[in-house]
Amino acid sequence: MQYPWRDSKLFVLLATGSLIVMTGAVIAPILPKMIQQLSLDPAVAGYLVSAHYLTVALFSPLLGILADRTGAVRVLVTSLLLYAVFGAAGGILHDFVPILITRVLVGAASGGIAAASLGLLVRRYEAEAVRSQAIAYVATVLTLANIFYPVLAGLIGNWNWRWVFALYGLGIPMALLVAVNWHKDQEPGSRGRKSDEENDATSDVASQPETQNVDVQPPTDSRRPPKLLDVVCRWYPLQLYATQCLVAAIAHATIIYLPLYLKATLNAGTLLIGLVLAAQGLGAAAIAAFGVRRLGQRFGLDRATSLGLGIMALILTTIPQLQQLPTILPCVILFGVGLGIVVPSLYNLMSNLAPSGLQSTVLAIGVGSNFLGQFISPGVFGFVLSWQGLPPVFYGAAVMALMLGIWLVGVRGDGVRGDGVMG
Repeated sequence: MQYPWRDSKLFVLLATGSLIVMTGAVIAPILPKMIQQLSLDPAVAGYLVSAHYLTVALFSPLLGILADRTGAVRVLVTSLLLYAVFGAAGGILHDFVPILITRVLVGAASGGIAAASLGLLVRRYEAEAVRSQAIAYVATVLTLANIFYPVLAGLIGNWNWRWVFALYGLGIPMALLVAVNWHKDQEPGSRGRKSDEENDATSDVASQPETQNVDVQPPTDSRRPPKLLDVVCRWYPLQLYATQCLVAAIAHATIIYLPLYLKATLNAGTLLIGLVLAAQGLGAAAIAAFGVRRLGQRFGLDRATSLGLGIMALILTTIPQLQQLPTILPCVILFGVGLGIVVPSLYNLMSNLAPSGLQSTVLAIGVGSNFLGQFISPGVFGFVLSWQGLPPVFYGAAVMALMLGIWLVGVRGDGVRGDGVMG
């Protein structure tokens, strides 16, 4: 599988993965109409957009464990069906609490989609270079989906905001596509694979000289399959998860506070703000699709990640000094480039740590860390805003990005090489 872009199954995984972004992206454009027509309290209505962040963070690792034990395809199909049911249900409800409950549940289903689809991806592409490119495609699609779905929801919402919830019904055809494409595949950890391993082991013993069949010792602990805690409860994996969480917090802060800065400095309207945010997304998508693999091969994944964090820090420091759109726009694109380097590189580093049978879980914890970062971002940077004002929000995010880059490349433990593989 040297050319993942020729693989039809990759496109199925990309399509299903894009639904994770859609979870909240289609609600934000119609939230004002929901507040008006349902007489919601604006102070708490925002939870309809953000509540799923917490449940994705909580359920991604749990459903990742389930995917590794019972099969990623089974978890993915079930999660897609539940995603469609819980998501569409919000369109027929009229009170805040029932709608909020559906948002929480659709977030849990999104966690299952993220965990299972990433698990299937890394199992399908075992070669590091090919897997790196496939993960870059995922990052590209997620970035573009963050642009496409809000626009689509806005167009539908202009007609009737309740019809936007019908978009969650895409989970049903996606579930059918997954079932059709993987119905004949044996997943890692299945009985068939176990039988093959047992047969191989039997053949190895049978091929030994007869004198070696006497007093055969039972397998030692060094041959036992690695347990989840053995993999993730080490310095380097925890470092990657913490980095992923804080990078997500920084990226989410730009989505929240960059529009405020554009409004304050340029008196920008919603269209201009949308175009600037889209430019950031396009920068991230372009580098993820065409540059991340080369950077990882040339510098190593950890140094490439640190490079991306350095670019983010530089741009975050620069933005508060700028007052004109022709200078702000290129900086926003470059910030997207830095983010587009960091995110797929981090997932690649995590995938290199994942032994067979634990891929879904290890990557699902990364997904959970990402959504946890988005959930805590308004609290962390909102405190800075209320304490010091808008420019220090960007400076604080820049310091955080710079420290993460230094920490990642300068403090590496547990015998891990630059590509994230255990030595």
